[in-house]
Amino acid sequence: MNIAIIGSGGREHALCEKISKSKRVDKLVCIPGNGGTQEIAQNLQIDIRNFKLLFEHIKRLKIDLVIIGPEEPLVNGIVDFLRKKKIKVFGPNKFAAKLEGSKIFMKNICKKNNIPTAGFKVCNTTKDVKKFIKNNEFPIVAKADGLAAGKGVVICQNEKKLIKVSKEIFQGKFKSSKRLILEEFLQGEEASYFLIIDKKNFSFFGTAQDHKRVGHGETGPNTGGMGAYSPAPIISKSVEKKVIGKIIKPTLNYFRKKNKHYTGFLYAGLMIKNNEPYLIEYNVRMGDPECQVILPRIKNDLAQILFNAANNNLSRNRIRWFKNICMTVVLCSKGYPGSYKKNVKIANLEKKRKIKNIQIIHAGTLKIKDNFFSNGGRVLNITGIGKNIRILKKQIYKFLKHLNWKNGFYRSDIGWRLLNK
Repeated sequence: MNIAIIGSGGREHALCEKISKSKRVDKLVCIPGNGGTQEIAQNLQIDIRNFKLLFEHIKRLKIDLVIIGPEEPLVNGIVDFLRKKKIKVFGPNKFAAKLEGSKIFMKNICKKNNIPTAGFKVCNTTKDVKKFIKNNEFPIVAKADGLAAGKGVVICQNEKKLIKVSKEIFQGKFKSSKRLILEEFLQGEEASYFLIIDKKNFSFFGTAQDHKRVGHGETGPNTGGMGAYSPAPIISKSVEKKVIGKIIKPTLNYFRKKNKHYTGFLYAGLMIKNNEPYLIEYNVRMGDPECQVILPRIKNDLAQILFNAANNNLSRNRIRWFKNICMTVVLCSKGYPGSYKKNVKIANLEKKRKIKNIQIIHAGTLKIKDNFFSNGGRVLNITGIGKNIRILKKQIYKFLKHLNWKNGFYRSDIGWRLLNK
C-alpha cells in the first residue's frame, strides 16, 4: 500500500522509520517532511494548511492511507475534509480534535462526566482572574484555551506573574484564542498514557514520561519537550485500571453519545497523586518526543495496525511489546524556546549514523546535498533502546558530546525520575 504521513517533526520521522520497515508498504510519502524523512520517504513540499492542494497530490500519488502527525491540521478539520473526498485517513474528526484544540471544551467534558481533574475557572477578564485568586492558593496554572505549540501553559507563583500572563493571553499572544483557563496546581508526578482507537475498540499504545521545562532540574519555561522515556513506572496496573475506568471510557462514551466517534491516537496527560490519576490534558495525536520512545518498543507492523484502525478493524491486532526501556534526548538550537538561528550546518552527523542501540531522529532539519542544516528549535532526537537506563543514558550523552554541535544545547538530566527509582 501507499502511505502518506503529514508533518515535519521528530514524531513524523519516527513514524516514517517504523512504517518504512513494513513489507506491506510500497510507497512512503512525508508532507512536507524533514532532512531525516528525506532519506527513507519521498518528501513533498506542500503547505499542509492548503487542504485542496494536499488532496490533489494525495490523489495523484494513489495514497491508500493518510496519517496525520501534528495537532493543527486535525483541529482545523483535515480528517473531515479528506473523508468527504473518500480518502482513507487515520486521525480524529474536527469535533473530537477540540479535546486538544480547546482546553475549555476538554474541562467541560470532565465536569459533565465526573472525570477527575484539577479545579478550574474559565476567565474572560482580569476581574475573573482576581476572583479565582481569592479562592485559591498559589501556585496557580494559567492556560491559553487554544493551541500554543506547547508554550501556552504557565505555572504562576504569585499574583503579579498571573496578572501579567493573563493580560498577554487576553491581548492575543496566541492567535488560536484570547480565552484563558485557570487551574488549581496539582502536586504529584506527571505521566502520559497513549491509546489507539477506532469506532468499536481501543488498544493500549504505551506510556511515557517527558521533560517539558527547558532547563536542568525542571526549570525555565515550558517547551514542546526536551526528552522522554518509556515505559513510565508510575503507571502501575492499578493506576492503569483507574485511568481506563475513570478517564478514558467516560470520554469515549461522551463522543459515542454525540455520534461523533473518536478515532486515531489519544494521549492523556496525567498527574498521579497518591496512586490516583487526574487528567491534566488530552492531545489528539502522538506526543513529540514521546512517540520517539514508544514506537521502537512495538514488535508489530505499525503500518498494518494503523490501516486496520482506519478501517475499524483494530481488534484484529494484538499489540506486542519489547520489554526494553527507550529514552530520547532532544538537541535544540541555542535560544529555544525563544528566538534562534536557522540554517546552521550540523557537522559530523553523517559520520555518526550507525551506532549500536542509538537511533537519530530528525525534528527540525533540512538536507541539502550531503549536509544537514538546522530548521527549527528542536533539531535532533538522540534515542537509545536497551535493558539498562544508566547504560542507555551514557550512550546517548556520549553521542551528543562527540557530535559537539556548537549551535545546540540539551538537558543533561533526562530520565532523572527513572534513575532515582
